Amino acid sequence: MLNFKSALAACVVALPFAVSSAEAADPVCEMDRPIVFAGLDWDSNAFHNSVAQFIAEKGYGCETDVIPGSTIPLLNGMARGDIDVTMEIWPDNVTEALAEGQERKQFVDLGVNFPDATQAWFVPKYLVEGDDAPAKGLKSVADLPKYKDVFADPEEPGKGRFYNCIAGWGCEVINSKKLNAYKLNDSYVNFRPGAGAALAAVIESNIRRKKPILFYYWGPTWVMGKVADDLVQLEEPAYNKEIWDELSNETDPSKVTRAVAYPLSATHVYVNTEFHEKAPKLVEFLTAYETTSNDISKALAFMQDTGGTTDDAAIEFLKINEELWTDWVPADVAERVKAAL
Repeated sequence: MLNFKSALAACVVALPFAVSSAEAADPVCEMDRPIVFAGLDWDSNAFHNSVAQFIAEKGYGCETDVIPGSTIPLLNGMARGDIDVTMEIWPDNVTEALAEGQERKQFVDLGVNFPDATQAWFVPKYLVEGDDAPAKGLKSVADLPKYKDVFADPEEPGKGRFYNCIAGWGCEVINSKKLNAYKLNDSYVNFRPGAGAALAAVIESNIRRKKPILFYYWGPTWVMGKVADDLVQLEEPAYNKEIWDELSNETDPSKVTRAVAYPLSATHVYVNTEFHEKAPKLVEFLTAYETTSNDISKALAFMQDTGGTTDDAAIEFLKINEELWTDWVPADVAERVKAAL
């Protein structure tokens, strides 16, 4: 015979509106203060912050904050303990600072965020695919002299136009050296738009109107999010570190005689050591966090098209990529995040 407490418990279990344990239990954050993210000054990092903050707040019951700045000051802040999490570290760009911080046990590498940051030379598919394509047969940089008329420069007859980066950017210097190494200066104008927005606009406009264009670009960016499916990457000699270092270190572009493809870059998630020790559940989530360049480019394109913020893009990303991010977290955390969405 059931006693009163047992009978009452049986009734509660049978009630149709009984809540799950995940819904009933308010999550308790492992940190007794806001988690501080590095607010690096580019959109893809801000997007990752927004995704991770939403999950940390809604799934783990944490408060979060962001300190804005550039790479080295914020890396120093993480070493001091002022920053808990940096979602997008590019190891190739800050090799010495990372090595020093890890040697001093000031921060911990949680692994790859996205493995495929891309830089390359591109042409639209409609120029090279199909029997009547005007540049049918164009596959590599070595083929470009044969197709200079397809990419005719309006201001310099007899040459094609190559859309480079903005003057002064690192990629503009590398591309200028590549043009010399590939012996393309006699057949192509090294055109440098006046601003990043101008380069993005001419790429989007020409592709939308199916016009010829040869250009350098990189991802993840909103441009690649909108046009990547319409592009062909031109083949270059395979990346070789020795040749790349030679290419990078030579200050006179006219002296560069060898070039290779850009290296494929991976970005990493880093946390400071104190956070790593105090928040193992959050560390487990951030270690599992992994995206692709294409994921991010599409999120940035969403922002460009809608005028939305990185928070808006994060919510859209979480809504349409449930199979991806639910693998980063335990089931109860995933349920709370889905409920918040």
